[in-house]
Amino acid sequence: MLQSTHVVLIAFASGATALRLSRRGLTGIAAAALVAPNAAQAEMKKLRPIQFIAALGDKDASSGKGAQEWGLWRLDPGPRGVQLGAYENLAAKGGKAPAGWQFNDKAWWLEEHGLIMEEPAPLPPGRYVVTGARKVTTELTVAKNGAWQLKEGKLFDVTHLPCRSALYTPGGGACTPASANRKDFPVTPGAAMPDVTGCARQDYAVLFVLGADDKVVEL
Repeated sequence: MLQSTHVVLIAFASGATALRLSRRGLTGIAAAALVAPNAAQAEMKKLRPIQFIAALGDKDASSGKGAQEWGLWRLDPGPRGVQLGAYENLAAKGGKAPAGWQFNDKAWWLEEHGLIMEEPAPLPPGRYVVTGARKVTTELTVAKNGAWQLKEGKLFDVTHLPCRSALYTPGGGACTPASANRKDFPVTPGAAMPDVTGCARQDYAVLFVLGADDKVVEL
């Protein structure tokens, strides 16, 4: 698990003015400032608003396999989420969230403030400009076979530490958001997500996606 207690602040050209990157919020101005202006990234389509990758892997790795298990939120899942305290209402409506997404009681997601999130889509093969909104902004290549590679840095370097996310699946008992302890939230930046009774938990790193193209590269 990634361990850090730092809060991220990105300072821009306005001198003392700074933008606090809270949860998954990143403005277009911040996104533009974080993209390194190299030729490879310039070929990619800049994303407005930005998107979010849910990634699995060794935090110290710069390449690996298994990206077919990664996910992509094309819309910020935070504002579209449902509070844990509203789970009974969500269940009473057949799992249909106010934002229109469908809750899956066999595989459900939580974020660091205790919001139930929609499930991400599978991450398509291609090239992405990714960042953790700290020091490294680089190119991520994902191949059809699930191989992935960062052009610079390690997975930890492009992980946005304040964003925590985990997938919960049945693990020997009734696995439901009603069993989550709301006192466990918010989660410290970089810390593991809390366990939920009856569930198996899989933590995912969250990467900001600033640009993308669909050119498939074999690795």
